[in-house]
Amino acid sequence: MAQYGFYFDQSRCFGCKTCEQACKDFHNLGTTVTFRNVFEYSGGAWTDNGDGTYSQNAFKYYTSVSCNHCDDPACLPNCPSGAISKSEEDGLVMNDKEICIGCNTCVLTCPYTAPSVDEDAGVAVRCDMCASRRAEGKQPICVEACLARALDFGEIGELRAKYGDSAHVAPLPDKANTAPNLVIKASVRALPTDDTTGSITNPLEIM
Repeated sequence: MAQYGFYFDQSRCFGCKTCEQACKDFHNLGTTVTFRNVFEYSGGAWTDNGDGTYSQNAFKYYTSVSCNHCDDPACLPNCPSGAISKSEEDGLVMNDKEICIGCNTCVLTCPYTAPSVDEDAGVAVRCDMCASRRAEGKQPICVEACLARALDFGEIGELRAKYGDSAHVAPLPDKANTAPNLVIKASVRALPTDDTTGSITNPLEIM
């Protein structure tokens, strides 16, 4: 079975969210649905040194994430209608719209908040790695649109051979939970998944 996935170079990303907006435009997504989220993670503080100077350990960085089409997706066994499956052809985690009841369980169980419920259609939807573009030999729209060239896509084994096998950054969960098909080159300011010093500063944008 082939397995495709994404690479994200966090050291290049400056949080413009062009990847997210290009995806919404290409897939004609409504305002409450997104297939890719850009998390803003920040923390730290300024400290008065008492001598007229200040020191600081403030930080902020961005993480662009779509459905990771995990090897062990949390959404699949928790779907009450059996609408979710994993393709043997490319590793795509799919929702069968004919079976899906739009109950939101997949959204609640996914640690990456990857699926969304299309309220107008009454079903759950998610990134399909731009299947229509891939059929034409093109990259997913998010990869092509990224201004900083921080995204790449391909067979996950090839991506890991080229870039390494790390995806251990806050605010993402431990990759051991679902085995995501995601590789991240971490920013120099990035913190590990168990960090508690920072927080997501754009929660209203995460769908």
